[in-house]
Amino acid sequence: MRYSKMFIVALATLAIGGCFTLPAGPPGPQGATGDTGARGQAGMSGGVGATGNTGATGATGNTGATGDTGDTGATGNTGAKGRTGTRGSPDGSTVVIVPDR
Repeated sequence: MRYSKMFIVALATLAIGGCFTLPAGPPGPQGATGDTGARGQAGMSGGVGATGNTGATGATGNTGATGDTGDTGATGNTGAKGRTGTRGSPDGSTVVIVPDR
């Protein structure tokens, strides 16, 4: 039981010691400047731009003028005069058809 009493006394001393505060001491010396950080990596290159749009279609050209009318052709020559046929002689072999009444 001897150790348990000593433990209780040590514990009570710590608990009571935390209740008292003392004034702050003088400030300590300033710390040394830290090392410079490592250099960062180079940035990535930008992407290629998009292809431009296709240009508009040009306007349709105007219709050409109508050509001039051609000259009238020359009149043709009159054909040759035909000959009169020979005169027939009656031979009595002509047939006449008469319809019924």
